[in-house]
Amino acid sequence: MSKLTDTQTIILSRAATRPGNLAMPLPEGLHGAAAKMSVARMISNGWLEEVDADIRRGEPLWRETGDGHGTTLIATEAGLEAIGIEPVVPKATNVPRKAKPDPAATSEASEAPTPPAIRAGTKQARIIALLQRPEGASIGEIVEATGWQGHSARGMISGALKKKLGLAITSRKEADRGTVYSLDA
Repeated sequence: MSKLTDTQTIILSRAATRPGNLAMPLPEGLHGAAAKMSVARMISNGWLEEVDADIRRGEPLWRETGDGHGTTLIATEAGLEAIGIEPVVPKATNVPRKAKPDPAATSEASEAPTPPAIRAGTKQARIIALLQRPEGASIGEIVEATGWQGHSARGMISGALKKKLGLAITSRKEADRGTVYSLDA
């Protein structure tokens, strides 16, 4: 078994004091490549595990997965044992979480697809709110709301909203506003 560095010891010690053994946030000053390298080594040693973040509970993100969700880090039993802490009996703690659920179990449990979660306060949420208005939104209005270039706004509508999220967005030409996009109800 590898020897713990000071940074790894700090991460695991802090995780042991947090609910659910959350390892996030990482210590101040640990970011970028150093954080990735340290966390990657801890995951490979089995001391940390990457799990889906519960954004509703305000769990800090380790990384975003690109589909509107993110992951966080938790200390494993092996990680707690590495710093000399006896793991708590599993029934007394929260239900263990996994980042990737078993596909066989989930396919039988839910036949209907679940709608994607959209985080409030993001530019994507602002665009969706603009598109939901009865009058819709022109590219100029979206550019003004987001600070993006026109091609980025059109790419967001085409790629993220239509293709990835599967939203039904229609467009129409208006003389005074140009192309206006709206979200079908």
